[in-house]
Amino acid sequence: MSTPEERARQTIDRSLADAGWTVQSRDALNLGAAPGIAVREVALSTGYADYLLFVDRKAIGAVEAKPEGTTLSGVEAQSAKYAVGLTGFPRAWHSPLPFLYESTGVETYFTNGLDPDPRSRRVFAFHRPETLRDWATPIARGETPKGGETQQGGETPPLQLRGRLQRMPPLITDGLWPAQVEAVSNLEDSFAANRPRALIQMATGSGKTFTAVTSIYRLIKFARAQRVLFLVDRTNLGRQAFNEFRQYVTPDDGRKFVELYNVQHMRSNVLDPVSKVCITTIQRLYSMLRGEAEFDPSLEEQSMWEMGAGLDQQRPKEVAYNSYLPPEYFDVIVVDEGHRSIYTLWRQVLEYFDAFIVGLTATPAKQTFGFFHRNLVMEYPRQRAVADGVNVDGVVYEIRTRITEQGSTVEAGNVVMRRDRKTRAERWEQLDEDLVYEARQLDREVVAEDQIRTIVRAFRNRLFTDLFPGRTHVPKTIVFAKDDAHAERIVRVVREEFGKGNDFCQKITTGSPAPTPRT
Repeated sequence: MSTPEERARQTIDRSLADAGWTVQSRDALNLGAAPGIAVREVALSTGYADYLLFVDRKAIGAVEAKPEGTTLSGVEAQSAKYAVGLTGFPRAWHSPLPFLYESTGVETYFTNGLDPDPRSRRVFAFHRPETLRDWATPIARGETPKGGETQQGGETPPLQLRGRLQRMPPLITDGLWPAQVEAVSNLEDSFAANRPRALIQMATGSGKTFTAVTSIYRLIKFARAQRVLFLVDRTNLGRQAFNEFRQYVTPDDGRKFVELYNVQHMRSNVLDPVSKVCITTIQRLYSMLRGEAEFDPSLEEQSMWEMGAGLDQQRPKEVAYNSYLPPEYFDVIVVDEGHRSIYTLWRQVLEYFDAFIVGLTATPAKQTFGFFHRNLVMEYPRQRAVADGVNVDGVVYEIRTRITEQGSTVEAGNVVMRRDRKTRAERWEQLDEDLVYEARQLDREVVAEDQIRTIVRAFRNRLFTDLFPGRTHVPKTIVFAKDDAHAERIVRVVREEFGKGNDFCQKITTGSPAPTPRT
């Protein structure tokens, strides 16, 4: 029967192999067998390293293996000894060895010795050999070694991402609101302190997305982040974020963001390897991690807020290593307006990546604060936005209908219209059985035009009495729709109920210019 440590090493062997390492025993050593070699049980002057890692025939790191259940912070001193105990292997990327792991096969911690203040962090899996090579090679990130203490072979250690985050240039504040300046500055302070998670709370309408794009531009240009993931709640928000990147004019260069860097709004499960920014939903991201070739785009159209308690009843999503999308693929993840389920149900999808995680929200829940380690780098509530003149004050005026809260039933025998989602071709058919639909299906899978008309009519009838007493002209009003087809129906009902023409109510899709306000 194998010992707990032997079982741990079997699991570690598989994990190393998954990440692209060729695992060898000391007596069968062949450093030319593959770019990345993990050699078991190597004798060093400071003890036996459970695994010594080589990339391109040069030592680059070590792994200390422990039985499952071992707490690993106390093991760091042991693995650190291996970094300085090389014997018989004169060629190394840097001395001491820069990359150290402690692992039980279930839990793995990693320390990058080239960081300004090396701190171990939990990682989902071992990094790929080519990743460690890039981190160990100055030219891989466009660096010219200069200054600082030289290492083995006279080379200067390359400045890592966390080091570059401590050397960000001053923020150009032109075109930014004071709250946006504060948010970007505080976030960069958090990065510089190596805080792995940060939360930005800003009122709706105060420019959260613009703030995020400003930060992402600086991360890519000055900190040389390789890739940034921008996660959204649903695909419509993805289109809005993509449009924000397209319109963003860089303050120091004068060109638009997309003229300098590729931005991919994911419409398939195929990554563009040259994209600096990827925009997608967490639903599609999970599908990609599962190795699915395709994903139904209709599953991205519904907001998680609308799914309500149904999400809380689902089992947490579990992920496994995916070589196509390894944990180090993204340096930073920005989660825009995440439902609380992202930090519970979908938590492992985020924690799969070895990346900084930044949350953007107007109304954080307690689960959100917990996930971000209570590192609230910006708090800009609606009251402050109104006081600053960024937002206008207002009151919430609710209009409820029974079917928007409970759904409804169309009885068998009724004739209903079916519309093709792509062609919009219509056909009528008689129901053979009752059609029962939930509130979340309304305006997507099931259309009740009378419900739209009821809402619009209630708005019209109370406009000059309850909402804006004393006014005689309809103020500029924005009506948010669930998708393009829903917006189409709203436009036509509004024109009819107000008895107005085309100019009175117009549909604005993401990226199209806003019409001239009419009152």
